[in-house]
Amino acid sequence: MEKLVKAILESYEKYPETCSIAARNRLNKDLILEILEEIRYVIFPGFFEMKHLNREAVPYHVGELLEDIDYKLKKQVAKALYHKESKEELSEEEVQKEAEQIVTSFLNRIPALREILATDVQAAYEGDPAAFNTDEVIFSYPGVFAITVNRVAHELHRMGVPLIPRMMTEYAHNLTGIDIHPGAVIGSYFFIDHGTGVVVGETTEIGNHVKLYQGVTLGALSTRGGQSLRHTKRHPTLEDNVTVYSGASILGGETVIGEGATIGSNAFITSSVPGGTRVSIKNPELLFKGRERMAELGQEGFWKGNEE
Repeated sequence: MEKLVKAILESYEKYPETCSIAARNRLNKDLILEILEEIRYVIFPGFFEMKHLNREAVPYHVGELLEDIDYKLKKQVAKALYHKESKEELSEEEVQKEAEQIVTSFLNRIPALREILATDVQAAYEGDPAAFNTDEVIFSYPGVFAITVNRVAHELHRMGVPLIPRMMTEYAHNLTGIDIHPGAVIGSYFFIDHGTGVVVGETTEIGNHVKLYQGVTLGALSTRGGQSLRHTKRHPTLEDNVTVYSGASILGGETVIGEGATIGSNAFITSSVPGGTRVSIKNPELLFKGRERMAELGQEGFWKGNEE
């Protein structure tokens, strides 16, 4: 046992990037997800709380939630800021002040977040004939959940908060299979139908009234350059009213899908597409075996059994 402990301790020294021992600024993932849920309570009041809300109690309920979010988020943002290289020389007081400014700005953005998320909910309802009503969309659609989390995370990301936005979106990714980087810029009335397997890269730009189906990738042409590609436009731009069907891949920072274009299932796009264009791949040849052919093969009984 002593030899094993010694070997493990040596590995800690050898690979310090995988250790966070005695780190006073370590983030609390569980607390961050708790904050995220409270933000969702404020954005969609009455949907996810355990207790019943009446109109008289709403002001007190929202005030209490905001105070709790404010207190906890400031602490986590302050810790996150220390992970930026530029903050290493700042005093604790300066970091705390910046965290307070960020959280105050974020909380003031909640009405705007509610406004754009209302368009996303409406897009999901109007875009899916299987939707019973907007309540069902809010309660159960994975696309709406992932977009909600992303819009919250995007606000923190653009305010310069490290780590926390990605922790939030990866939480949504884990639950829904929808991977949207918090850096992606997304317009109003955004709808992801079904959702599983959707990937939206960091520098993606998406216009208004865009609809994606499951398995869509908005990615980079190549990531072999690694960190040297950081801060460059690596992912595509989708203009207004674009629809991308299941399994399509649209790659590259210079790739622009023009307004009103439709990209068919399983298409592989690495260059720009003019507005109003319909892109599809050639249908593969389909082979049908009818009753006569099945009889020739001695499988008439099999055919009838399946028919029944």
